[in-house]
Amino acid sequence: MQKNALNILLADDDEDDRLFFKDAFEEIKIQTNVEFVHDGMQLMEHLMDQDNKLPDILFLDLNMPKKTGKECLIEIKKTEHLKNIIIAIYSTSSSEEDIEDTFIQGANIYIKKPSDFNTLKKIINEVVTVNWHYHTSGLNRDNFLLRLK
Repeated sequence: MQKNALNILLADDDEDDRLFFKDAFEEIKIQTNVEFVHDGMQLMEHLMDQDNKLPDILFLDLNMPKKTGKECLIEIKKTEHLKNIIIAIYSTSSSEEDIEDTFIQGANIYIKKPSDFNTLKKIINEVVTVNWHYHTSGLNRDNFLLRLK
């Protein structure tokens, strides 16, 4: 594992999407450690295992078997040691209802899965770059001057 790299976790049951995602991360300039889980149950087991480092960003597919992305999102945000994980919903759905529901449940970003590799790479680069600035500069949510609850 690279020392100053961002830890990325993708929860997606589609093998082609995981490969697409992995290739996109290999082409961006920011150092990352990328791990994958294949369904919601495996995701929650991974996050609850104290031997695993928590991700800096979790890319979470909404439509997974065993436990959906929405169910995982709700569980993560209710779990004290997980609730501050940055969660990017990563889904084929562009339903306004899904977008609003995930926002209300605490997702930070909603990404509609793009159909081409270059768009995916651009989106991932933007998400990771913003997070990288927080990761490397020591900024955190508790340092904001104004915080609305």
